[in-house]
Amino acid sequence: MTKSIVITGAGSGVGRATALAFLNAGWGVALLGRRVEPLEETASLAASSDNALVLPTDVTDADAVDAAFDATVKRFGRVDALFNNAGSGAPPATIDEISVETWRKVVDVNLNAAFYCARAAFRHMRAQSPQGGRIVNNGSISADVPRPGSAAYTATKHAMTGLTRTVSLDGRPYDIACGQIDIGNAATPMTERMSGGVPQADGSVRPEPTMDVDHVAQAVLQMAELPLATNVQFMTIMATKMPYIGRG
Repeated sequence: MTKSIVITGAGSGVGRATALAFLNAGWGVALLGRRVEPLEETASLAASSDNALVLPTDVTDADAVDAAFDATVKRFGRVDALFNNAGSGAPPATIDEISVETWRKVVDVNLNAAFYCARAAFRHMRAQSPQGGRIVNNGSISADVPRPGSAAYTATKHAMTGLTRTVSLDGRPYDIACGQIDIGNAATPMTERMSGGVPQADGSVRPEPTMDVDHVAQAVLQMAELPLATNVQFMTIMATKMPYIGRG
């Protein structure tokens, strides 16, 4: 039976690269995202799109998430993995300059949606036979240390670490493994601005190096293809020379 994975935010960036890595490795891949066109484009870029399931889904809608997982099981028979990747940021601002609307939007996409997807995945993994599966959460290096002016994003990514730890613990009796990948400066549309300079902790603005997003995709694939008796609890993958180690 073909192994299957649900990937959120699969229409661009890390999500697209990861979806292609899994499709090219022979997995069945449910591609989730708000808009159908980018998802279809992702599927078309694979060596074969036969195992791609395009599911336009608003992951901030719990009912829509449940329906997407049900559709995945209907197509592939089970859910072997989830890559909880969808995320949203906000323009840099100190906390007093962040609107309540902006805060809620970031929390809804980065945290609430991750909870909805993990909940749906856990439910199916617990009930299916053979039991079990793997959840990989995209934490970002902001799950460890913040960038200036990123209260909403950083708070949600710290919360993702708590979600990862709890799901990992709760999943043990059901062979559900949960780990987290913390990504630093993968070259995607979201990080294009880094070549022109981004604010640093010392108040300066400097360009930052990036890395090939395909390296992230291969790391997620490696995590997912481990036997369930083995788990990568936390992985940090980053551009070697980015200002992270020693930041601040």
